[in-house]
Amino acid sequence: HKTISLLPDFLASRFPGTLDEIEQAVNTAGSCKSQEEAAFVLRPEISLPSGLRWLRRRIQYVKEALTILAGLLVTECAPDLESFRNKFRTNRVLIKLREMGREYLPSMPPIVGFGPRSGKRYCHLGFSNN
Repeated sequence: HKTISLLPDFLASRFPGTLDEIEQAVNTAGSCKSQEEAAFVLRPEISLPSGLRWLRRRIQYVKEALTILAGLLVTECAPDLESFRNKFRTNRVLIKLREMGREYLPSMPPIVGFGPRSGKRYCHLGFSNN
């Protein structure tokens, strides 16, 4: 059997929007003085705590993907967007990484890959209370 994804290369997986929009949000967060300022710039229509959650989820998943792919595919490249941008001479880092890491997509974190979302909200205990 061969699995075929119907997700276009430019869309983020398990998140609304495109990879370019997510990359731009992370770039904006990096250029602002604080994440609070970035959240206000990017999402002025929602409350600050909601905007921060929105932004931090994107930053977290981008960092995870960059760290994993830096270890698997790239040598001598720091796990940040600017380093990857310089290494591959592209402004569309997340799309380039999805192309390069095709064989790893099932286990990659959301946004770039198809792996499960982080389970930090849930308590996975190895025992039963019964």
